[in-house]
Amino acid sequence: MIPYGKQSISQQDIDAVVEVLQSDFLTQGPQVPAFEKAVADYCGAEHALAVNSATSALHLACLALGLEQGDWLWTTPITFVASANCGLYCGAQVDFVDIDPHTYNLCAQALETKLQQAEQDNRLPKVVVAVHLCGQPCDLQAIHALSQKYGFKIIEDASHAIGGKYQGEPIGNGRYSDITVFSFHPVKIITTAEGGMALTNSAELAQKMDLLRSHGITRNPELMTQKPDGPWYYQQVDLGFNYRMTELQAALGLSQMQRLDEFVARRHQLAQVYNEQLADLPITLPWQHPDSYSGLHLYVIRLQLDKIGKSHRQVFEELRTAGLGVNLHYIPVHTQPYYQNMGFRQGDFPEAEAYYSEAISIPMFHGMSAEQQKEVVNTLTQALGHGF
Repeated sequence: MIPYGKQSISQQDIDAVVEVLQSDFLTQGPQVPAFEKAVADYCGAEHALAVNSATSALHLACLALGLEQGDWLWTTPITFVASANCGLYCGAQVDFVDIDPHTYNLCAQALETKLQQAEQDNRLPKVVVAVHLCGQPCDLQAIHALSQKYGFKIIEDASHAIGGKYQGEPIGNGRYSDITVFSFHPVKIITTAEGGMALTNSAELAQKMDLLRSHGITRNPELMTQKPDGPWYYQQVDLGFNYRMTELQAALGLSQMQRLDEFVARRHQLAQVYNEQLADLPITLPWQHPDSYSGLHLYVIRLQLDKIGKSHRQVFEELRTAGLGVNLHYIPVHTQPYYQNMGFRQGDFPEAEAYYSEAISIPMFHGMSAEQQKEVVNTLTQALGHGF
């Protein structure tokens, strides 16, 4: 089976982890801040906070921005459920904005229309989570302009997008957002096994997230309510969580960062081959906005079902049976039973639902060989051969 995504682990990565295993620190040592600095420096952000998952980073970002009961968080329906769930964790209500049919990201025009109505209804969002699907950045400049007009905060869910660029600048620099979140899950562009990171240019937001990721406990006398009783002293000043990243994870991430540009460049090479060799098939290939340099975490095709003579499910199952580990990113969040119980219904976001009815993520990862890619092309061509 050729997987849709797979980590690339080098001997250098292994050596970095073994070195930590042989050191005095397995958690809360020097590797975590070193990894944070490497990512912050790469992206051009002031602060970076490593955590145990991107889901945790999203939760901390929402809390730091003051999201609470009575507030609204908006995001795209085409994302992993964590992009929406982070609002529910804070007691807020969640709503969605339909996608752009070309980029598959949250549509800035649909957002503006929804904001105009929400202003009349006194239901404006406090936070908008803009997801960079497949690694292609959203229309951040337009979303930011709307945030200035309507007063919401922006979280970039860049779980797919480290190493990418928007308008020639690194994703994660915070020019058009308050907080950016990265994921380091094994199928992502770089990995720490599990792990995530939140980047911001605000010292206040960074301090809040830093406190909350470790039980709300501080050893900083400036944040305490009294003078320390002694050098052992700490205070819990907020209700936090155990969202810390380990030294082992950080060491792996720090090593992987040295190959980040190589990883993304290789994905672009693979995408170019797909673009050329799949161009004549009855599918819609990924479109890249000229303002963006995608991290290309995923390569998503859309089936032109009216030209194929097979159902979406038939094609998907044929590809799986033939040994391709294809996947579908994602099932629209508003169609999940948990969200349907909140009142969302089929038909609420037609562009997202149309995408779901046609989309398939085909294999693409750094270590993919020319033979593997040829097999993907040939298998897909055969599966779609009917209807030419």
